[in-house]
Amino acid sequence: MSEKSDAITDFSRRLVDVDGVVKTVYSAGAGPAVVVMPEMPGISPDVLRLARWVRDAGFTVLVPSLFGVDGAYPTAEDGEKIVRRVCVSAEFRAFAGGGTSPVTAWLRGLARQAHAECGGPGVGAIGLCFTGNFALTMALEPAVIAPVVNHPSLPLDDPAGLELSDEDARAVRDRVERDGVKVLAYRFDNDRWCTGQRFAAYQALLGDAFDGRVLPGEAANTEPPPFFRDVVGTPHSVVTAHLVDEDGHPTVKARDEILAFLTERLAS
Repeated sequence: MSEKSDAITDFSRRLVDVDGVVKTVYSAGAGPAVVVMPEMPGISPDVLRLARWVRDAGFTVLVPSLFGVDGAYPTAEDGEKIVRRVCVSAEFRAFAGGGTSPVTAWLRGLARQAHAECGGPGVGAIGLCFTGNFALTMALEPAVIAPVVNHPSLPLDDPAGLELSDEDARAVRDRVERDGVKVLAYRFDNDRWCTGQRFAAYQALLGDAFDGRVLPGEAANTEPPPFFRDVVGTPHSVVTAHLVDEDGHPTVKARDEILAFLTERLAS
């Protein structure tokens, strides 16, 4: 895999203000909005490749810059520095007992604005790794009707934790039951950052609304970028760093299932 950075020239870059907090958002395409959140350690070329697939499937894709260097494949060393910085940031709750990450309130505001701009029945949200569970928390915003939770890694110190306050967990469950929201989720079977215990906790909270799909670890790309090879050290990122871009491959099938889920939920 090339370790070349992505200049992100085919996206428009703008500053989005939610309640006085301003963040950079990259957007492209047309149609109903889908928010694709970066995975640790940032908006990598692999995250942008996923965003382009979402765009090409007929959506307006929005990629908010939450951490790291936009467009870069970080070295293992730089990636570790970004993780350490984010773990002590007030916007994120990386460890058990911290409850819901405050940044999710900003993301819900982004979804609200995107729905007003793009129309359609609602907004999709794709979380990845560190932001995996944020897609579920975003469903506290009524505009979000298609959450995709990919290999959620928080809280880092509790394999069965959900990175949700008790109040938000109840509110998410109520929303799912009231509005018929479905939650699509993916992990590799031998992922040590997103374990079977975590998927079981989602199932216990959401019941039949949670569609957790598990891929064999041997299907993962064996030559991911340095951060994933040396720091993550386990099959993890189903549709980004560990995707194998070959027809019929299990990870490509997962990508196609995600695009089909978004189309089914968001197409008018």
